[in-house]
Amino acid sequence: MPQKSENINIMKNIKRNKIIALIIFNIIELFLIASIAVLFYLNIPLSSTKVIYIPKGSTSSIISHLNKNGYETNIIDKIVVRTFGYPQNGWIDLKQHYMTKGDFLYKITKSKAALRSITLIPGETSYIFLQHLAQKFNLSLEKLQKIYDQYAYKNDGNILAETYSLPYGMKEDHLLFYLFSQTNKHYEEFSRKIFGYYDKKKWYFYITIASIIQKEAASVDEMPLVSSVIYNRLRKNMALQMDGTLNYGKYSHMKVSAKRIREDNSSYNTYRNKGLPASPVCAVSLNAIKAAIFPVKSDYLYFVKDNKTGLHKFTNSYSTHVKNIKANRGVKKSYTKNKEEETNIDKEAKKIMKTDVSKQNPSSIKDLWNNIK
Repeated sequence: MPQKSENINIMKNIKRNKIIALIIFNIIELFLIASIAVLFYLNIPLSSTKVIYIPKGSTSSIISHLNKNGYETNIIDKIVVRTFGYPQNGWIDLKQHYMTKGDFLYKITKSKAALRSITLIPGETSYIFLQHLAQKFNLSLEKLQKIYDQYAYKNDGNILAETYSLPYGMKEDHLLFYLFSQTNKHYEEFSRKIFGYYDKKKWYFYITIASIIQKEAASVDEMPLVSSVIYNRLRKNMALQMDGTLNYGKYSHMKVSAKRIREDNSSYNTYRNKGLPASPVCAVSLNAIKAAIFPVKSDYLYFVKDNKTGLHKFTNSYSTHVKNIKANRGVKKSYTKNKEEETNIDKEAKKIMKTDVSKQNPSSIKDLWNNIK
């Protein structure tokens, strides 16, 4: 009997060991199948823009954000990302348009986009700025101009004069939509602070005046005075007759000649046309916007730059204005152009404006486009 009992135990152990071995084999087999499936999944080809934006949040919320923006992510992506680490937030430079799903998930946990700064100088035109953008960010000028012409609200003044830190690698449409969108947000916020509401058409009336002020004023202090001349002449139905309005587009840095005044048939020619040009002349600063909305009270109708000081002489008398013009004859310009200094409105605006895009929260090109309408 003891021998029989021992044999039974041996048989049971052998059977149990076989079951355990079979279970282990099945687990290994399932693991290998799962691993092969995951490796196959991670090698699925994926296309993307070179630079994408990842918002702050949990891994789950980031995976959900990517899924909503056309990247078809799921629980496997979530697990893989957690294996690699934690997703970066901000602008991510993927370096290429085409990659595998595995490369993509790895890069969003390890990469950051390189930022480059570019300054839109107050008084500069979009025509010149687009050339700078193309050169600085290695983009197609033709594409930039086409997108700008198609989606810009006005010919100029659609991008606030400021320094922008932008990720190198953004596509032409994404970059311009971002600049339009951010400018529109700033314009809307400024307008609501001043007027309590935002009317885009009305706001661009002030941007147009601000652009003329930007071209004409020799200093920040002069801006409200130049603004008063513009309003005074408009009220009297007088032509503005200001050279700065003819420094639009490609003519930004060209001297306005008598021939040009005779031959230019655009609305920018305020010698031949009464009222304001159809579009702003250039990009504007906050100081110019403030002056356009809050001109000083004056009866000035004329001004001319003094060649000795570089500042303007203002008057309400045409005869005095002619004398001021004659006083410049034979006098060489001995001044340097006044730089625009930071004022209280600039300091206040810095609390509103965040032009480093690494700190911004755009979710998609569609959202950027919706914000510029």
